[in-house]
Amino acid sequence: MYKHILVPIAPDHPDSANASIAIAKRLLEEGGLITLLTVMEPVPSYVAQYIPASQQEKNRAAVLADLEKDVAALENAEAKIAIGHPAREIEDYAENHDVDCIVIASHRPGLQDYFLGSTAARVVRHAKCAVHVLR
Repeated sequence: MYKHILVPIAPDHPDSANASIAIAKRLLEEGGLITLLTVMEPVPSYVAQYIPASQQEKNRAAVLADLEKDVAALENAEAKIAIGHPAREIEDYAENHDVDCIVIASHRPGLQDYFLGSTAARVVRHAKCAVHVLR
Protein backbone atom coordinates (compact mmCIF):
# COMPACT_ATOMS: atom_id res chain seq x y z
CA MET A 1 0.00 0.00 0.00
CA TYR A 2 1.13 3.52 -0.77
CA LYS A 3 0.88 6.78 1.17
CA HIS A 4 0.96 9.25 -1.74
CA ILE A 5 -0.10 8.23 -5.25
CA LEU A 6 0.27 10.48 -8.28
CA VAL A 7 -2.22 9.96 -11.11
CA PRO A 8 -1.23 11.88 -14.25
CA ILE A 9 -4.27 12.73 -16.38
CA ALA A 10 -3.56 13.60 -20.01
CA PRO A 11 -5.77 16.50 -21.12
CA ASP A 12 -6.36 14.80 -24.48
CA HIS A 13 -7.24 11.39 -22.91
CA PRO A 14 -9.59 12.09 -19.98
CA ASP A 15 -11.37 8.73 -20.49
CA SER A 16 -8.41 6.87 -18.99
CA ALA A 17 -8.78 8.84 -15.75
CA ASN A 18 -11.51 6.63 -14.28
CA ALA A 19 -9.47 3.43 -14.58
CA SER A 20 -6.34 5.09 -13.20
CA ILE A 21 -8.23 6.58 -10.26
CA ALA A 22 -9.88 3.22 -9.49
CA ILE A 23 -6.48 1.50 -9.35
CA ALA A 24 -5.02 4.32 -7.23
CA LYS A 25 -7.87 3.98 -4.72
CA ARG A 26 -7.15 0.26 -4.38
CA LEU A 27 -3.42 0.83 -3.88
CA LEU A 28 -3.79 3.70 -1.40
CA GLU A 29 -3.34 2.99 2.27
CA GLU A 30 -5.83 4.40 4.75
CA GLY A 31 -5.22 8.10 5.29
CA GLY A 32 -3.11 8.36 2.13
CA LEU A 33 -3.29 11.05 -0.56
CA ILE A 34 -4.06 10.83 -4.27
CA THR A 35 -2.85 13.71 -6.44
CA LEU A 36 -4.37 14.12 -9.90
CA LEU A 37 -1.89 15.97 -12.12
CA THR A 38 -2.38 17.33 -15.61
CA VAL A 39 0.65 18.62 -17.45
CA MET A 40 -0.04 21.23 -20.09
CA GLU A 41 2.66 21.78 -22.64
CA PRO A 42 3.72 25.41 -23.00
CA VAL A 43 2.42 27.28 -26.01
CA PRO A 44 5.34 28.07 -28.34
CA SER A 45 6.11 31.77 -28.60
CA TYR A 46 5.45 31.79 -32.34
CA VAL A 47 1.88 30.63 -31.59
CA ALA A 48 1.36 32.62 -28.38
CA GLN A 49 1.64 35.90 -30.26
CA TYR A 50 -1.55 35.06 -32.18
CA ILE A 51 -3.79 34.17 -29.23
CA PRO A 52 -5.13 36.51 -26.56
CA ALA A 53 -2.95 36.74 -23.46
CA SER A 54 -5.80 35.54 -21.26
CA GLN A 55 -6.45 32.39 -23.33
CA GLN A 56 -3.73 30.33 -21.67
CA GLU A 57 -5.15 31.12 -18.24
CA LYS A 58 -8.66 30.25 -19.44
CA ASN A 59 -7.40 26.90 -20.72
CA ARG A 60 -5.62 26.23 -17.42
CA ALA A 61 -8.76 27.10 -15.44
CA ALA A 62 -10.91 24.79 -17.60
CA VAL A 63 -8.52 21.86 -17.15
CA LEU A 64 -8.32 22.49 -13.40
CA ALA A 65 -12.14 22.58 -13.16
CA ASP A 66 -12.33 19.16 -14.84
CA LEU A 67 -9.73 17.75 -12.46
CA GLU A 68 -11.54 19.14 -9.45
CA LYS A 69 -14.72 17.30 -10.51
CA ASP A 70 -12.78 14.04 -10.23
CA VAL A 71 -11.26 15.12 -6.91
CA ALA A 72 -14.70 15.95 -5.45
CA ALA A 73 -15.68 12.28 -5.75
CA LEU A 74 -12.62 11.14 -3.80
CA GLU A 75 -11.50 11.35 -0.22
CA ASN A 76 -8.01 12.70 0.49
CA ALA A 77 -7.31 13.89 -3.04
CA GLU A 78 -6.02 17.06 -4.67
CA ALA A 79 -5.78 18.46 -8.18
CA LYS A 80 -2.63 20.03 -9.59
CA ILE A 81 -1.59 21.50 -12.93
CA ALA A 82 1.96 21.84 -14.23
CA ILE A 83 3.31 23.48 -17.36
CA GLY A 84 6.12 21.79 -19.23
CA HIS A 85 7.19 18.52 -20.82
CA PRO A 86 4.81 15.84 -19.49
CA ALA A 87 7.26 13.07 -18.54
CA ARG A 88 9.73 15.48 -16.95
CA GLU A 89 7.04 17.31 -14.98
CA ILE A 90 5.54 14.04 -13.72
CA GLU A 91 8.95 12.80 -12.59
CA ASP A 92 9.81 16.15 -10.94
CA TYR A 93 6.47 16.37 -9.15
CA ALA A 94 6.83 12.82 -7.83
CA GLU A 95 10.35 13.45 -6.58
CA ASN A 96 9.61 16.84 -4.99
CA HIS A 97 6.36 15.81 -3.24
CA ASP A 98 7.29 12.44 -1.69
CA VAL A 99 5.15 10.41 -4.09
CA ASP A 100 5.72 6.70 -3.57
CA CYS A 101 3.68 5.40 -6.54
CA ILE A 102 2.65 6.75 -9.93
CA VAL A 103 -0.42 5.23 -11.62
CA ILE A 104 -0.24 6.16 -15.29
CA ALA A 105 -2.32 5.13 -18.29
CA SER A 106 -0.63 4.14 -21.51
CA HIS A 107 -1.91 3.62 -25.02
CA ARG A 108 -0.87 0.76 -27.24
CA PRO A 109 2.49 1.67 -28.73
CA GLY A 110 2.61 2.75 -32.34
CA LEU A 111 5.45 3.37 -34.72
CA GLN A 112 5.99 6.90 -33.38
CA ASP A 113 6.63 5.48 -29.89
CA TYR A 114 9.61 3.46 -31.11
CA PHE A 115 11.31 6.65 -32.26
CA LEU A 116 10.14 9.18 -29.66
CA GLY A 117 8.91 7.11 -26.69
CA SER A 118 5.61 7.62 -24.95
CA THR A 119 5.18 9.61 -21.76
CA ALA A 120 4.44 6.44 -19.78
CA ALA A 121 7.57 4.72 -21.09
CA ARG A 122 9.73 7.67 -20.10
CA VAL A 123 8.17 7.84 -16.64
CA VAL A 124 8.76 4.10 -16.14
CA ARG A 125 12.42 4.46 -17.14
CA HIS A 126 13.21 7.52 -15.02
CA ALA A 127 10.88 7.69 -12.00
CA LYS A 128 12.47 7.11 -8.61
CA CYS A 129 9.34 5.52 -7.17
CA ALA A 130 7.04 2.63 -8.08
CA VAL A 131 5.11 3.03 -11.34
CA HIS A 132 1.89 1.15 -12.13
CA VAL A 133 1.06 1.29 -15.85
CA LEU A 134 -2.49 0.70 -17.14
CA ARG A 135 -3.07 -0.27 -20.70
